[in-house]
Amino acid sequence: PIVLHLDHGKDFDSCVAAIDGGYTSVMIDGSSLPLEQNIELTREVVKYAHARGVSVEGELGVLGGQEDHVFAATSTYTNPLDAVKFIQETEVDALAISYGTQHGANKGKDAKLRREIPIAIKECINRLGIFCALVSHGSSTVPQYIVREINDLGGDIQNAYGISKEELKAAIPCGISKINVDTDIRLAVTRNFRELFRDCPELKDDPKVGGIWKLLDEKRDAFDPRAFLAPIMDTVMYGNVPDDDVACIVDCIERGVKEVVGTLI
Repeated sequence: PIVLHLDHGKDFDSCVAAIDGGYTSVMIDGSSLPLEQNIELTREVVKYAHARGVSVEGELGVLGGQEDHVFAATSTYTNPLDAVKFIQETEVDALAISYGTQHGANKGKDAKLRREIPIAIKECINRLGIFCALVSHGSSTVPQYIVREINDLGGDIQNAYGISKEELKAAIPCGISKINVDTDIRLAVTRNFRELFRDCPELKDDPKVGGIWKLLDEKRDAFDPRAFLAPIMDTVMYGNVPDDDVACIVDCIERGVKEVVGTLI
């Protein structure tokens, strides 16, 4: 069984659109708001979602780094007392906390997680008889072998370090129930693109996918596959795969997802 989850929903309307479109889980990210406004917004999303059998994730505390439209120059750790108040007043099903993880490809070498934060939150809500899953955002491990492979294939990824698997595994018994990974997938897919054009150089001049190679060659320090996929946006948006060459690109994406997610699971 899987869920279709909206990550970092920016407002009530985006969550409603996802729910009405068939999503089984939504996140409303009010972490940039003052606590009371975040509670109010999250409570409204919970009320709408729960009436339709959809679970809701909130966020409290601010992660550094960047993921899509989410950006913060510095981190603000989650206050466990605020987290308990937030969970009680919103009845949210899951809560993303800030405890040392960070969005993006550079979380800092030898990053350490402040496990006392989820421990404190979990201890308090357990005593109150409340359930809420704690979520670890920005938890990519940034496999160094993939970074090396990208650079060996002409990329230029520098200062890329993730959260070690040991740190992640140690966080689970402290109360972390859900771990979000994105950067690892992006890296694996970008590596696969570069391998494809190395192994099939004739695709560099292909009218459909050759533009992807041009962008790979121009943006050597980029690792987000979406930076390269403009030439096949119809495939990205609507799933149309018009020929075998585009199918090769889709295969790169699928294999990258399976490699990373399968390894971590």
